[in-house]
Amino acid sequence: MPKGWKAYLIDLDGTLYHGPQMIPGADELISALRAQRIPFLFVTNNSSRTPDEVAAHLEAMGISAQAEEVCTSAVAAAKYIAEEQPGCKVAAIGEAGLTKALEEAGLQLVLEHPDVVVQGIDRQFTYETLTRAARWIRDGARYILTNPDLLLPSQEGLMPGAGTISAAIQAASGVKPTVIGKPAAPLMDFAIARLGLEASEVAVIGDNLNTDIAAGKHAGCGTILTLTGVTTADNLPDYVKSSGVEADVVCRDLAEVRERICGNSG
Repeated sequence: MPKGWKAYLIDLDGTLYHGPQMIPGADELISALRAQRIPFLFVTNNSSRTPDEVAAHLEAMGISAQAEEVCTSAVAAAKYIAEEQPGCKVAAIGEAGLTKALEEAGLQLVLEHPDVVVQGIDRQFTYETLTRAARWIRDGARYILTNPDLLLPSQEGLMPGAGTISAAIQAASGVKPTVIGKPAAPLMDFAIARLGLEASEVAVIGDNLNTDIAAGKHAGCGTILTLTGVTTADNLPDYVKSSGVEADVVCRDLAEVRERICGNSG
């Protein structure tokens, strides 16, 4: 690929899989990157799973993965908070991937009087939780959002994401959160730093112009759009118009992504 890219940040849902179903060519793309010793990381806005669980999910579909290759919005959020307010008191609204990341970052998980409220996807979210979160934030707690995704795909259809829960908290608290996940900078900065390269030497591979490609553009990375998820050949013009961004490279599927990066030998 004639762009001087040395490594890749690869989105997951819509790019490598749909829920429990691998997207054709995902396993071959990752195998080809490994065979040619091309560095990459898996980068996901999903805050519900730990890196170990994400790697296990990929492995179960036949995609080679290790936990240390996974960057989640939960881990990036925990690192962001720990760097700015080491050892502070945090109220977590989310699932196991978020709470474990916060604990591993040396932060204190509390149920009252937090310094920070950090929120991700929470499929047990209740009116009581909304009430507590709004009160904490109105009382001065900082509000951190792992990712702004309004909707998530599932086998049964679309379901509300962390961004939808955040919309309720923002309405009740009157405060906009600091966003960690794509298209915001912190998750991208976290992943690029882990690669140890300049942003211009890295390309983002994803299916969503509004999150993956916008994040790559904002970070100064290259961008490769694969028409395997949110963006399709039919809706591409509409998404370009609504997002205001265009990818450097557009591929119809993962076989084309592999060929463009690794050549026919991949």
